[in-house]
Amino acid sequence: MASRADNIASSLSFANFSQATELRQRIWFTIGALIVFRFLSFIPLPGVNPLILETLYDQLQGGFVDLFNTFSGGSLERMSLIALGVMPYITASIVIQLAASLHPSLMALKKEGEAGRKKLNQYTRYGTVFLCAIQGWFLAAGLEAYGAQSGMQAVVEPGYMFRVGAVISLVGGTMFLLWLGEQITSRGIGNGVSLIIMAGIVAQFPTFTSNLFSGYSEGSIGNGTVIGIIAMVVVLILFICFMERAQRRLLIQYPKRATQHGGMQADRSHLPLKLNTAGVIPPIFASSLLLLPLTISQFAGSSVQSDSTFYNVIQTLNQWLAPGQPIYLGLYAIGIIFFCFFYTAVVFNPEDTADNLKKNGGFIPGIRPGKRTAEYLDYVLTRITVVGAIYLTIVCVFPEWALRQTGFTLFLGGTSLLIVVNVTVDTISQIQSHLLAHQYGDLIKKAKLKGRMR
Repeated sequence: MASRADNIASSLSFANFSQATELRQRIWFTIGALIVFRFLSFIPLPGVNPLILETLYDQLQGGFVDLFNTFSGGSLERMSLIALGVMPYITASIVIQLAASLHPSLMALKKEGEAGRKKLNQYTRYGTVFLCAIQGWFLAAGLEAYGAQSGMQAVVEPGYMFRVGAVISLVGGTMFLLWLGEQITSRGIGNGVSLIIMAGIVAQFPTFTSNLFSGYSEGSIGNGTVIGIIAMVVVLILFICFMERAQRRLLIQYPKRATQHGGMQADRSHLPLKLNTAGVIPPIFASSLLLLPLTISQFAGSSVQSDSTFYNVIQTLNQWLAPGQPIYLGLYAIGIIFFCFFYTAVVFNPEDTADNLKKNGGFIPGIRPGKRTAEYLDYVLTRITVVGAIYLTIVCVFPEWALRQTGFTLFLGGTSLLIVVNVTVDTISQIQSHLLAHQYGDLIKKAKLKGRMR
């Protein structure tokens, strides 16, 4: 028999949405904030020549530049104020989370509740500013170097003044995006930073679509290729939605307690273990780590002579590690599997979970509380992590291999596709939660009104 909550959830409709005034305001605020983000992506850095940025980007692409450009919605390609996007914040937050799980003092802060969380967020912002300053300095220096080598004036007035101004602008742009994301989280709907990343990724959709159909009209892409690409995208989205919602529920039973009618009743609940506990962290870590030597070799190769042995070694390394090559795909898959197990071990501690269950009087039927429960949780988590790692590897590696065979670059490949689907599912879930809360509020008001009438 369906519960009251299930009946309310099944009755959600557009009429309920139109009556939820607060939800509509939150959605409009979120849309307005994302529009501001897109406007900022077209404002170039001061002192940069926007006429030759596309040519310079064609020379730089192939390393971590592609990852940053995808997540920033093409802002790096246009060298805008938000060229770095929120990637420095993501890197800093991942480092702080890992440090909080390994360092004793940061681990103590993590257990302090709201005060400790604010302190960790402060450290994350400090790390974001530090990373933005370093990346902004190298980005400005790279613009000057590539402009000098190619004979094109990429920077109007090269020098330390330009570098300092670029660093200040990039740090300000990234921190403004963080503030905008916090406003979306508090006054809008969904996670602000995640929605900004998703908006940047989805902004590449028109470019991908135009390239696909232009290639089809020119005859370079056949009917089967176009249909295959569209079918692969649809199947992958459905597959990701199914796998991200998949859970292994462990039955948790609590001691019997007396009821109002004098009987004894045992409470039961479930401990949900997600199939993909690590989320999108493993693909991000693996791609960043794998593209790092390629990026370094590209910068090093531009400063040596073309007839030297070192230059030939660098060119060979670039060919081996080029996206879509077998060595690249193999190392990428190994990195995803490794970081999937590593990050799952960091974010989920079976011993702490077993201790919390024991303190609250809960236990898994057939498993003794304490050490045996921790061992059982670790056993189950390892098994489902194997399935989750295989799932992430297929989603991230197969589309890239298939589309490289056709000479295309999918705008939602690997990590990007996971982010878009995860953020979309999470946002829809929050919208449904707001609608349910609105309906519960109406029921409470009606119940109070009937009580007063009686």
